[in-house]
Amino acid sequence: MGARGAPSRRRQSGRRPRYLPTGSFPFLLLLLLLCIQLGGGQKKKENLLAEKVEQLMEWSSRRSIFRMNGDKFRKFIKTPPRNYSMIVMFTALQPQRQCSVCRQANEEYQILANSWRYSSAFCNKLFFSMVDYDEGTDVFQQLNMNSAPTFMHFPPKGRPKRADTFDLQRIGFAAEQLAKWIADRTDVHFLYGTFLLASRKLHLIAIRVFRPPNYSGTIALALLVSLVGGLLYLRRNNLEFIYNKTGWAMVSLCIVFAMTSGQMWNHIRGPPYAHKNPHNGQVLFN
Repeated sequence: MGARGAPSRRRQSGRRPRYLPTGSFPFLLLLLLLCIQLGGGQKKKENLLAEKVEQLMEWSSRRSIFRMNGDKFRKFIKTPPRNYSMIVMFTALQPQRQCSVCRQANEEYQILANSWRYSSAFCNKLFFSMVDYDEGTDVFQQLNMNSAPTFMHFPPKGRPKRADTFDLQRIGFAAEQLAKWIADRTDVHFLYGTFLLASRKLHLIAIRVFRPPNYSGTIALALLVSLVGGLLYLRRNNLEFIYNKTGWAMVSLCIVFAMTSGQMWNHIRGPPYAHKNPHNGQVLFN
């Protein structure tokens, strides 16, 4: 009697069991599918980025500056994801273009890229590439570019800003000037001269700009000394010409004219190869 008449615990508590609303199951399923899709998309993006970096490292291991056409430019520079900086020189090196400035700028660019490639700090955060007009005309049209050479920095995130285009006409294209510009735009700093300029960046990667030795001056000096020595040896019995005032006057005049020439001024001041007239926009060459 007691067992039959005793109220159950559910009745005694006065509470009814709670169930999820029927409409919440599709929502949870949709949320689960969305999380799976986002996770898969993130994994796919990471795999794509790893493939791009691996390909760029392979190219860099073979040569310090790799050439790009329109397809490669869009894949490795314009299309995300990208976690590396890319320095691109837009140029026209084909002989029919007759761009002597492009060849000179390419030599300086090669020195800079080799300094980065053969340094101990070489990593996958900075790459050097080149787009030739005859190989990537569509790239020039896409960027509304009508002059060469032009250096641009493409940052890891976002679009290039105005400062990401190197002011070649005002600064020149020496490897040291390019290195200073790269130091301002990235975390990679190049050493030029004796000391590294003061940096405001916390993570500093210092690369020394290494120029291959140039023995032309040494060879010319050795030839000159040999010529003078040979002349003195042949005239060893008659050295009266050494006391010739007219001869020394001519030599002095030649030295004065050489030291006051425009070539010596260019050698000392190192002005840019070309600059633009701010009034009429005309490009003048030094």
